Amino acid sequence: MLNVAVVGASGYAGAELCRLIMGHPDLNLAGLFVSAGSEDQGKNISELYGSFQGKCSAVLEPLRDVKQISSCADAVFLATDHRVSHDLVPGLIAEDVTVFDLSGAFRLSNLETFKNYYGFSHEHEDILAQAVYALGEYVDIEKLKNTRIISLPGCYPTASQLALKPLIDADLLDRNYRPSINAVSGVSGAGRKAKLGNSFCEVSLNAYGVFTHRHLPEIVEHLGMDVIFNAHLGSFKRGILATVTAKLKENVAGETAGRAFVAAYKNKPLIRLKDNMPKLQDVQGLPYCDIGIAEKDGYIVICSAIDNLLKGAAAQAVQVMNLRYGFNETDGLL
Repeated sequence: MLNVAVVGASGYAGAELCRLIMGHPDLNLAGLFVSAGSEDQGKNISELYGSFQGKCSAVLEPLRDVKQISSCADAVFLATDHRVSHDLVPGLIAEDVTVFDLSGAFRLSNLETFKNYYGFSHEHEDILAQAVYALGEYVDIEKLKNTRIISLPGCYPTASQLALKPLIDADLLDRNYRPSINAVSGVSGAGRKAKLGNSFCEVSLNAYGVFTHRHLPEIVEHLGMDVIFNAHLGSFKRGILATVTAKLKENVAGETAGRAFVAAYKNKPLIRLKDNMPKLQDVQGLPYCDIGIAEKDGYIVICSAIDNLLKGAAAQAVQVMNLRYGFNETDGLL
């Protein structure tokens, strides 16, 4: 039994992590932590999330020292702000704790790009070089098993990359044409302590972060090609629907593109290829990415749908932990 802790357990993704861990046959939820200044410290998690009543009576402990984690856990999920993860990781690694970081602190290799998009300077270039970026269906398992810092993709990059990577890896795209990604997220993506602009009552449907969204350089770096990325906020609670338009190489048929998706995902249990375009309601509350494609006149449209708190966060983190420790890939998820 592997002892694991969650930092940021009071947030939406943190709570989902706790739920998945409790249902996992090989994991023990050994500690729940929040920041030392959090108004949630000292509360039972069931006070915040009624679904835990009768199932989990753990108290949210204020985190003041990484030894609180190393004394109870072999691995930790950081469902924290980017700066918080950046500051915690060095101490956790020094304590021989394996870190699964859901923040963006270790996703970008270029320090200048990181500073431009995240607003502060990265101070741990040596640790950044050790970090393994772990998109579940594409992560290098051997590298994953030989690192203590695993960086989980963002929710938008997960939906976007899973839609495009089969075509890129099969060299089917015309690289003179930038794929255009239009993705809509539910308001839970802004976190539990959302501000007025993210409030459910204030949201209609709007684009935001045009050309400046911090997930853009992550998508570009890990796809290996430039894209246009437009994020939108929708008036629903959870889920992401990404609609991607790309141009195929000359004389590449739609059937060829379809076969690339089948080849890429035929043995990937958390990817479901659809005969039509996916719907959010089919993935909400589930760990899947549903993908559908359509092609005409050399252009291809790919739609991918995920639950932003699960496949875009907590479920992918557990999936990657399963791969890291040799458990069944879907343990605790299905």
